Amino acid sequence: MKIFSNEQIYEGDRLTVERQQISSADLMERAGTAIFNWFHQRMQGAQVPIHIFCGIGNNGGDGLVLARHLIHDGYNVNTYIVNYSDKRSKDFLINYDRIKQSTKVWPTLLKEGDDFPDIGEKDIIVDAVFGIGLNRPIHQWVLLLFKHFDESRAFTLSVDIPSGLQTNKVPESDLCVVKANYTLSFVTPKLVFFLPETAKYTDQWEVLDIGFDQQYIFETETEANLIGKNEVIPLYRPRDKFSHKGSFGHSLMIGGSYGRIGAVTLASKAALSIGSGLVTAYIPKCGYIPLQSGFPEAMVITDKNEDKITNISFNIEPTVIGLGIGIGTATPTINALEVFFKENKIPLVIDADGINILSKSPELLGLLPSETVLTPHPKELERLIGEWTDDFDKLNKVKAFSKKYNVIVIIKGAHTITVYQDKLYINSTGNPGLATAGSGDVLTGIITGLIAQGYDPLIASVFGVYLHGKSADIAVEDYGYESLVASHLINYLGEAFLDLFQKPEQVQQAEQTK
Repeated sequence: MKIFSNEQIYEGDRLTVERQQISSADLMERAGTAIFNWFHQRMQGAQVPIHIFCGIGNNGGDGLVLARHLIHDGYNVNTYIVNYSDKRSKDFLINYDRIKQSTKVWPTLLKEGDDFPDIGEKDIIVDAVFGIGLNRPIHQWVLLLFKHFDESRAFTLSVDIPSGLQTNKVPESDLCVVKANYTLSFVTPKLVFFLPETAKYTDQWEVLDIGFDQQYIFETETEANLIGKNEVIPLYRPRDKFSHKGSFGHSLMIGGSYGRIGAVTLASKAALSIGSGLVTAYIPKCGYIPLQSGFPEAMVITDKNEDKITNISFNIEPTVIGLGIGIGTATPTINALEVFFKENKIPLVIDADGINILSKSPELLGLLPSETVLTPHPKELERLIGEWTDDFDKLNKVKAFSKKYNVIVIIKGAHTITVYQDKLYINSTGNPGLATAGSGDVLTGIITGLIAQGYDPLIASVFGVYLHGKSADIAVEDYGYESLVASHLINYLGEAFLDLFQKPEQVQQAEQTK
């Protein structure tokens, strides 16, 4: 799913109006009607008090359309105009006139100094105060209104975006933004719904179709894309009947040190479980027996050293190399990796201490093969690109880093983001159960194993992140968040693959009734 910028939304509005030969007020009518349909489908006329707070721009106009339809259908509606300025948008005024013609109870005008209306805990608030076009400081009395929303503890639904939240910056304070239980967003979700510092302002969101011009949606390139099931199904490469293990590549996992052989074992298992034809682990001697006994499907090459890697030398021809898991940062290991980076031409996936070593010797970054995949956790990312002021600064720094070195960077989080050049691929799968030791090692193995099979590194990253999260989503149904461990992710990768081609339950039921 494409995530449009403000500018792209405005252009889409203009083209929709032009190509469909409608007015902007007609498009607003569609938006407000879509929200009404969402409400009506769920409430079926229930007489819960609904308080609709409308600003004086187009977001407020959407709220007025909703209020008019709810009143017409007999709902218990209270409508308020948050009068923070003398300026009104044209379409707001059109719908202000329409609602006054539809009911004897006109909207209540709220201005600075007025008492705020009573709102019960079991009431519903509709926040239609500010939309995506907010570009000015918010009046103090409006901030007090937002606080009043919060203190009421009523269910709060925001129209398009929580008021006060902008699409391209982090708020100065939590007091500046409405805290929504649910947001109904038009055409596209907003990037801020997926970033750690701003996702907290809406618990859930949903996109409503308002009949945007389909040609524009299809043809417009966006910086950010939300990756779900529909986006990854076309990435899957089916297997030929007469294929064999040599058809699916050879993954070499280089890592491990004394006490950290589990990391490279997990990564190796994940690479094989995701479909790599062959997997070899390159580890220090101390890991030979644990890895061979714990993962008999893998081949093993050992370093000359007992407890760490000191000299990377092998006589096999791997398709791809996963590097850094559990490897440590001992001086001999750093020296061995420096020599390796200078000589290597094989595609790489680098994690953990492999990234930390690159951070300490940034001159090595220029030696990495094109489209090397880096999978840092937050602290490793900071060592790599430096500190950032907020999530948007972080994204900008990662994009600049990706372009400078032509690498793919995976920003791990609740919505893991794969970054390549100026493009962002935001993952939709995963859950808090992934906050467990070894889950990153599994991700490294998954991406390595996909590249081994011939997947492009960027596709392997996007697809691998999705399957990693989906495996966790399936596994958590059996184990819960707290008891989920990294090896469960590997065990459920098969179900994550099968889920790609499983039809939704409602579709299955519809087909059975035909």
